[in-house]
Amino acid sequence: MSVVLLDADAVARTVRRMATEIVEATEGAQRAAIVGIRRGGVGLAARLARLIAESEGRPLPIGTVDIGLYRDDAATTLPDPKIGPSHVPFDPEGKDVVLVDDVLQTGRTVRAALDCLLDYGRPRRVWLAVLLDRGGRELPIAADFVGRQVEVGGDARVRVVVSSDGSGPDEAAVE
Repeated sequence: MSVVLLDADAVARTVRRMATEIVEATEGAQRAAIVGIRRGGVGLAARLARLIAESEGRPLPIGTVDIGLYRDDAATTLPDPKIGPSHVPFDPEGKDVVLVDDVLQTGRTVRAALDCLLDYGRPRRVWLAVLLDRGGRELPIAADFVGRQVEVGGDARVRVVVSSDGSGPDEAAVE
């Protein structure tokens, strides 16, 4: 049985609020770029980029990073890794990069994503945006933009579905 944390309407409101917070924190998103962490952060990143572009009247650079090869446990947990492409089609130098993921827990995914992003260049600043922060950090990493903080057991699985354009069955639930 799953417990819904955010239904489609709540996801829409939360993502709109996060987009507004990003615009405010990055002073109109003049130097901002969005990078989604593959898989869960990609749809959310696209949606945030679209909302920010609509509010600011210009598109934002957007990219994706795949952390498979950057994980600190890759050798032990990925005997047959399914690595997707990273695609950062802009120079991050001097940009305020907003790294986006669906759920923040241990911080290890974010650490790996930072390593991957830095292979493309040195941003002016990196911000972190997550739809859900479930606690349980193993590394000293905190999100700058949080949709919602939730308390779920360590064994519980959090499932998030966020479409890039808001048309999908958006939902966040604990299973």
